[in-house]
Amino acid sequence: MLAVTALMVGAGALVAYQRTQHHDPGMTTEFALLLTCLLGGLAIRDSMLAAGVGAALALLLASRDRLHHFVRSVLRAQELNDIILFSAMALIVLPLAPDRFMGPFGALNPRAIARLIVAVMAISALGYVAMRSLGTRYGLPLAGFAAGFVSSTATIYSMGERVSRQPALMSEAVAGAVLSSIATIIQMTVVIGLIQTSLLTALVLPLSFGGVAACMYGLVFFFRRDPVSNTESPVEEMGRAFNLKTAAVFATLVSLIVLVSAGLNAWLGAHGMLLGAALTGLADAHATAASAASLMAADKISSAQAVGPILIGLTTNTLMKAVVAFKAGGVHYATRIVPGLALMTGAVWLGAWLG
Repeated sequence: MLAVTALMVGAGALVAYQRTQHHDPGMTTEFALLLTCLLGGLAIRDSMLAAGVGAALALLLASRDRLHHFVRSVLRAQELNDIILFSAMALIVLPLAPDRFMGPFGALNPRAIARLIVAVMAISALGYVAMRSLGTRYGLPLAGFAAGFVSSTATIYSMGERVSRQPALMSEAVAGAVLSSIATIIQMTVVIGLIQTSLLTALVLPLSFGGVAACMYGLVFFFRRDPVSNTESPVEEMGRAFNLKTAAVFATLVSLIVLVSAGLNAWLGAHGMLLGAALTGLADAHATAASAASLMAADKISSAQAVGPILIGLTTNTLMKAVVAFKAGGVHYATRIVPGLALMTGAVWLGAWLG
């Protein structure tokens, strides 16, 4: 009965649209009519879900004039295409990607690779939206700090890729890239604290020193104004929200590192703990920290033994960021990023030495 009713309503809506299409009325009313019919069928099985969807539909209908104005007057055609592409990646490709390890040494997870590509696209889009909303001076640094909680390495890559297209955004992009490392420190602190709280006692000085150093260096570029960037970039010169090709290249690079790390770990076994931490840190410093904290929680290593792999993983992760900076933004971008990364790493090891 529901199928027959829906077909009848859809046919009636189609006939009505065909009779009035020369007035260009749009199809919002017709689709709303069909969805209302389907909501009636949904209400029979799940009334709460139907009520929620109905409220959302009513809200969309009430806001359709504003949405039409936003799509036609605010969004550019390229931005609308980017939204559709990102939605397809996040809602279709990512859920359909197999969530299991495969390939050599069982090291590659297609779901994780797809998630990384979506993350890079989202980070780049976040920077784009922040620039449009707040301007380049405040938008890129704030977007870089927020995106660092997703992936600091991916943030540095996205900022560098943007600088390669728009050199005038150098100071703002460098500030956002360096400030993303603060998010790495914060996230590592949270991960360690959730797994083994007592390990934070041994790492409080190194992590604090590293976070302060990254913050100070990032703020230098936040308040610095290059002569070429004294004026805000108009919207027309901001480029695309993201580039799918560059996101795929970055994910491929990280996957190769993970594959090499898994091979060496399989070859060296338990004796390669420090080397394994160094190699794992190239792809993800948080994974190294979580692994060491888990071993300590299981009483397999002491606090002193756990600190070394964590700091080594953080150091190699910083080296990876330097390589990514050269690859994405060129020499001029990397020469501004690398001193900040070196300062943060030096501060971390200084804190470990003082502790």
